[in-house]
Amino acid sequence: MKIGEYSLYSVETSRFGLDGGAMFGIIPKPLWERKAPADSRNRIAMVTRSLLLVSEKRKVLVDTGNGDKWSSKYKSLYNIDTTSVNLENSLARLGFSAETITDVICTHLHFDHAGGNTRLQEGKVVPTFPNATYWIQAEQWDLARNPSEKDRGSFLPENWEVLTENNMLRFIDGKEPFLPGIDILLTYGHTTGMMHPIVRDTQSTLMFMADLIPMAPHVPLPWVMAYDLLPVRTIQEKAEILTKAVEEHWLLFLEHDPHHEVITVRYEDNRYRVDTSRKLNEIFASTS
Repeated sequence: MKIGEYSLYSVETSRFGLDGGAMFGIIPKPLWERKAPADSRNRIAMVTRSLLLVSEKRKVLVDTGNGDKWSSKYKSLYNIDTTSVNLENSLARLGFSAETITDVICTHLHFDHAGGNTRLQEGKVVPTFPNATYWIQAEQWDLARNPSEKDRGSFLPENWEVLTENNMLRFIDGKEPFLPGIDILLTYGHTTGMMHPIVRDTQSTLMFMADLIPMAPHVPLPWVMAYDLLPVRTIQEKAEILTKAVEEHWLLFLEHDPHHEVITVRYEDNRYRVDTSRKLNEIFASTS
């Protein structure tokens, strides 16, 4: 089944873990740990999950995950696993290769979203998708090159320098669609100019949530990350989007949840809750 002109595929690219306290901000550990148990180093289990949109003319990948350029130190720190699942193998299972990707939408340039933009080849950093155009929101690009002390560690130049050298980047304001059939919504709470692709037709609307709602436990409004630059704005943006999602029965694609791939939400007892949780292919199979 398609939404609009695109066939949709879920592409898991790595497994990793981040500090549970950082992922849930002001929420006390006894509450968040019920939904996302922590390991001995206080890390919760997460994944990086990309969305592949395939039309007759384009193969568009939304975000690229952690990538494979990590030292053993940081692999251990973030519990990064690209052995059991990785970008290349996940694409191959779907019948695609890196060479066939025509466009990469970078929702933002944090390392767990843009790390797979490039890869190591014989010790040299090269573009992962040699035939693709990489789309980056201009305000996000400015921030990535001049980050604050708070988020400096989230932006790693090796994820885009070689792309600049090869003239593979396209900078857009992100307020208007730049690829056919894909709308863009911008949010600013997590980071400046984060892009959320939306595909829709007369029957379905699917929104890529990126780090606005990275996991199902983040659906309730106050459950926001300590990583967010403007957490109060994150709450406001979530409220606006979740209101539409409830009213119009949107599908929300989650990038980091190891158990929940696509959810719908409901409003009940003065709070937003997960209504349904399914795999992307299950939704399509049941509606085709």
